[in-house]
Amino acid sequence: MSKVIIIGPAHPLRGGLATFNQRLAKQFIDEGHDCSIYSFSLQYPSFLFPGKTQYSNEPAPENLKIHTVINSVNPFNWIKTGNRLKKEKPDIIVVRFWLPFMGPALGTILKKIRKNNHTKIICIADNVIPHEKRFGDKPFTRYFLKRCDAFITMSEKVMADLRLFQKAKPAKLVTHPLYDNFGEIISKADARKYLGLPENEKIILFFGFIRKYKGLDLLLEAMSHLKNIKLLVTGEFYEDEKLYKEQIEKLGIKDQLILKTDFIPDSEVKYYLCAADAVIQPYRNATQSGVTPLAYHFEKPMVVTNVGGLPSLVPDEKVGIVVEPNPQAIAGGILKFYQLGENYFIPHLRNEKQKYSWANMVSSVFQLANDIQK
Repeated sequence: MSKVIIIGPAHPLRGGLATFNQRLAKQFIDEGHDCSIYSFSLQYPSFLFPGKTQYSNEPAPENLKIHTVINSVNPFNWIKTGNRLKKEKPDIIVVRFWLPFMGPALGTILKKIRKNNHTKIICIADNVIPHEKRFGDKPFTRYFLKRCDAFITMSEKVMADLRLFQKAKPAKLVTHPLYDNFGEIISKADARKYLGLPENEKIILFFGFIRKYKGLDLLLEAMSHLKNIKLLVTGEFYEDEKLYKEQIEKLGIKDQLILKTDFIPDSEVKYYLCAADAVIQPYRNATQSGVTPLAYHFEKPMVVTNVGGLPSLVPDEKVGIVVEPNPQAIAGGILKFYQLGENYFIPHLRNEKQKYSWANMVSSVFQLANDIQK
């Protein structure tokens, strides 16, 4: 049995990172290890957070030890937390890195932990070079990466970015596991009835936080080239909503849209995925996406753009359609999906999803730990 501590967001914080960390902790525990999570008492100052709230109103996950202690902007807290974890002497720290802003806090905590000459520090890097660039990105990232012993990335793009900073340390590419903690698949008819959606119309889904790089504006323009298809937009605006409303008005597509632009609690996720014919990811750029494993779990075909790690995760004309990131190509991909039909993709989805296990992620952590010399 190993003692493993995950450093990263967890309940009552919400979002994909928290969901991932909690599911990963459960896997470690299910395999007989002692695992807990060190999360944030303050993740982002409110002026840096683009959404409405950072917190979930869902109940805390059962049988998980979550310590809400890290303050991302208080250096005294970083030193205190680092010293606390140094004394705890876990065998392995799994630390998430997704934003250079977190580099000083997490890097300082890890710097303290390393002094126990025992703990092996493995970073799961969601991004190394951020989608939106800000002052201090490179020095903050370097400061953090220097304190890690080994790395896991979930796309070739992030691996390539990592190697610009860290050429020699052990690193492993591991596919993002399936989010299998949102419940089982339910029928499309039941999901649409629950959400009050029309039962017999063609409905495609854009799911997740709305940010510039995710290309919702490209998808809205694509909708102006399509008829008799509705777009369900589900997720919270992380930038100015007004620009999208103006675009919708200008394109005259209001009647083709179903807007549910609030944060979707975990207990509701399955209804939106199961209600859709397909999931659309019209991203301008991408590393990997937490939406892709969600679509796999609920066996929903995808239309994705040919950027970053998406094409390798979504084999073209098997589990989905891969198109170029422009409105005409996206519209063509959606039409092609309907020409082939949803049932065409289901056998391929069921076959492909077998690769995406949490056991594989845990096993990769231990393989890397064995490669680290202390």
